[in-house]
Amino acid sequence: MVKSVAIIGLGYVGLPTAIGFHDAGFNVWGVDVSERSVKMILRGENPTGDPDVDDIVPQPGSERWNITMSTAEAVPQCDVVLVTVPTPITQDLKPDLSYVAAAGRAVFEAIPKGSNTIVVLESTVYPGVTTETWLPIIEELGLIIGEDVEIAYCPERFNPGDPAHGVRQVARVIGCSNPGVGEKLVDLYSKLTSEDVRYVGKLEVAEAAKVIENVQRDINIALVNELARIFPALDVDVEDVLSAAATKWNFHRYTPGVGVGGHCIPVDPYYMIQRAADVGVPAGLITAARAVNRSMPSHVAGVVTDLLWNAGVPAGKAKVLLLGWSYKAEVGDPRETPAEPLAATLMAKNIEVGAWDPHIESALYPEGVVPVEDVSDAEGYDLVILVTAHNACLELDWHTLLSKMRTPILYDGRRVLDLDNLKSLGWETYAVGRPIVEH
Repeated sequence: MVKSVAIIGLGYVGLPTAIGFHDAGFNVWGVDVSERSVKMILRGENPTGDPDVDDIVPQPGSERWNITMSTAEAVPQCDVVLVTVPTPITQDLKPDLSYVAAAGRAVFEAIPKGSNTIVVLESTVYPGVTTETWLPIIEELGLIIGEDVEIAYCPERFNPGDPAHGVRQVARVIGCSNPGVGEKLVDLYSKLTSEDVRYVGKLEVAEAAKVIENVQRDINIALVNELARIFPALDVDVEDVLSAAATKWNFHRYTPGVGVGGHCIPVDPYYMIQRAADVGVPAGLITAARAVNRSMPSHVAGVVTDLLWNAGVPAGKAKVLLLGWSYKAEVGDPRETPAEPLAATLMAKNIEVGAWDPHIESALYPEGVVPVEDVSDAEGYDLVILVTAHNACLELDWHTLLSKMRTPILYDGRRVLDLDNLKSLGWETYAVGRPIVEH
């Protein structure tokens, strides 16, 4: 019976997972290499940008709650070790498995001989990564599968900023070459989540299931983003088309936007593309979808540049304000945010870019972007782009902001604003996927 669980990596996924197991009654050991994160968690504070975690971090002195920077200290205390480290991509869009390898080595070096500790990778990877990355380390250290260690894969499905789909409310799948270990993990995760938990067979099935979940979303989003570029050229609003199509029972409704961000959807397809290339199979659809979504910030930058030009604002004097910087609403996470390439493209056109996001610290903005601490201080801008649909962005005082604009142009990059109402206030309103109508 599992009594103690270690979680290696206390970020957006790992910390809520650790808290979930603690709430379920387990003795929890949490490990992170960030001294800042560890100190904050030990103080009962939330080092992530997810506000849903703010009030649920166990307070100092809590029983069964052990936080450390030492994997060697935590692992020998635990029956099961979960690895929830990042799996980003490199500059040349290749999978970066260095965190998985480093975390695995640290864990395996700390496993006591004969303990048969179960080590579960939760990070998103392509099929085959768990065994290809970890088995050579296990063999090098002289550990024996079935005696000293077992490895398994259970992909995380946690959705930051979405309390309805937290770690305790999502279904889980488990892949493991040993069915007995798989069923043991089914029992463990069933104590964590109220939803379905099932053993799906070999590791590669669970690995593939996770990566294609986000590949599918990327493809669906790419379709509406491509349509958002086609229909305005036909003098048709893409949102009108999508709303009409959605009256059919089996149509899946998506909304276009300035781009796709975060640590999953813009990243995971490259893991699948790489694996397909490794086995000599083309991944044309996945590659094309990624190209469409990756190009959306550049597309939007081109559209707003034309709007500025049509309004008589030369690029060298133009000022654009981005509302929202994080990759999704109500989360302070700037990873892979489309705001960054959007800002970079605008600045490359000699346009000054400011940004306001109540969830993002000023230090997280890239060089050249002017942080706006208080949106009421934003003055002299020629165009505003809604990049992230934070409630604070949607509910701001649009009348006051309008009074401080040099040129009253507003571009809705998320199709969530009441543009008719804003137009009645005096804004010149435009939106992604909407035909440009001369004002």
